[in-house]
Amino acid sequence: QVQLVESGGGLVQAGGSLRLSCAASGRTFSNYAIGWFRQAPGNERELVAATSQSGGTTRYADSVKGRFTISRDNVKNMVYLQMNSLKPEDTAVYYCAVVIWATMNGRYWGQGTQVTVSS
Repeated sequence: QVQLVESGGGLVQAGGSLRLSCAASGRTFSNYAIGWFRQAPGNERELVAATSQSGGTTRYADSVKGRFTISRDNVKNMVYLQMNSLKPEDTAVYYCAVVIWATMNGRYWGQGTQVTVSS
C-alpha cells in the first residue's frame, strides 16, 4: 500500500499559477500510476491528470489541457501538478491517488489540498 500527502494549494488570482505536490511513502512508488483529481462543492470528483508508472504517458481532462502539466520524480517519490492560467472554475479540493489505468479510477487517496481561484 502507498500513502499520499498533497501540498501546495492556496488562493490565487485568475490567470495565476500554482504547483501542487504529492509526496508518497513506500518503496514501490514507481509501480503505481498516479493521478490528480478534484472535487468542487456540489460536484462529483473528477480526474484532472494522470501519469503512468514511468511518467512516459500522461492523460488530461479536456478542461485543463494546455494549462496543467503532471510530472513525477520516482527517486524522490513525488508527483507534481503545475497549474497555469488558472480560472475560477478550477476552484476545488485537489487530491492525488493511485490510478487504475484501465478505468482511471482512484484508490489510496490523500487528504486533499484546497485551491481557490479568485476572479
